[in-house]
Amino acid sequence: MEDNYKHPADEKKVRFRSSAVAGSKGKNIAWVLTITFMSFFISALLTAASSDILREADIFIAILVILLIISISILFDIVGTAVTAAEEAPFHAMASRKMYGARQAIKLIRNADKVSNFCNDVVGDICGIISGAAGAYIIFRVIGAKETVSLIELAVTGMITALTVGGKALGKNIALHSSNYIIYKVSVIIKFVIGKIWLFQRKRKVKNDKKK
Repeated sequence: MEDNYKHPADEKKVRFRSSAVAGSKGKNIAWVLTITFMSFFISALLTAASSDILREADIFIAILVILLIISISILFDIVGTAVTAAEEAPFHAMASRKMYGARQAIKLIRNADKVSNFCNDVVGDICGIISGAAGAYIIFRVIGAKETVSLIELAVTGMITALTVGGKALGKNIALHSSNYIIYKVSVIIKFVIGKIWLFQRKRKVKNDKKK
């Protein structure tokens, strides 16, 4: 069906303002550079660690490593999805009552783009690469360096793909329906870890002061 609608000659062009969530260009560039270098070091560290484990491990341990990596990828994907869907208002009410972890939850939601980028893209992609490499290791241990594609190779790669995609699909559904709850639990863990680090540093400082 032909559209005969004509725009009037004096019609003003619609202009859209940049989203407030996007932040300044300088901060965005700094974040891109930071996350790029962070991805490199995390990838190198995890690859080295998994290679050392798989080098001396049997097939059963290698499968457990793959399942662990896939689980980490799914968990971080859940957090990355939940932080974009979570609402900030309930946590302000919780922070006013000084509930444990509420302020951390607000910070996570206000930095949802960065948190989502780190959880979904950085951790997710790195885990995908490492799980693929671990799968290739299992295939090599079972069938050796054969040129033809075997059923074992198809089964291993299919299993890794199915568990990753299926797990993330289920995780996203959970994250969207329980986003506030998930972010609160994550913020409680972050608060606990930060508190332990602060307590350790304080004890260390007191110990050093006594030595002086």
